[in-house]
Amino acid sequence: MNSLPNFVSLHPYFKVHPGKLEAFKAALPAFIEKTATEEKNLFYGFSINGDEIFCREGYRDAEGVIAHLDNVGVLLAEALKISDLIRLELHGPAQELDKLKGPLAHLKPAWFAIECSMRD
Repeated sequence: MNSLPNFVSLHPYFKVHPGKLEAFKAALPAFIEKTATEEKNLFYGFSINGDEIFCREGYRDAEGVIAHLDNVGVLLAEALKISDLIRLELHGPAQELDKLKGPLAHLKPAWFAIECSMRD
C-alpha cells in the first residue's frame, strides 16, 4: 500500500550564467535552510553538472509544492538573476498535478502524470 498516495516531485534545471557558478553555489545552503522548515517536504537537494544545477525535491502533495515555492520565492528570484530555468518537470498523480496547473502555468512546466508504479 502506498503511504504517500499524493506524492509530487518537482524537477527544476538551471543553467548558470558564465562566471556565476560560485555565486549560485553559495546560495544553495539558504535554499536548504528555508526548505528544512517545510512540513510537507520529503526530500530536497542539489546536484551539479558543469554549469547546470538540478534540484531534486519531493512533497507530500500539490499544496506542499505551492508552499515550497512561496517559501523560497525571494531566493529563487535572486537565483534567476544569475541563471536561467531551462526545464521544469512535475511528476505525480493527475489529480495533484491538476491543482498545480493554474498556479504554476507561468513557469511552463512539463507535466508527467503517474500511469502506474510499484506502490500503487
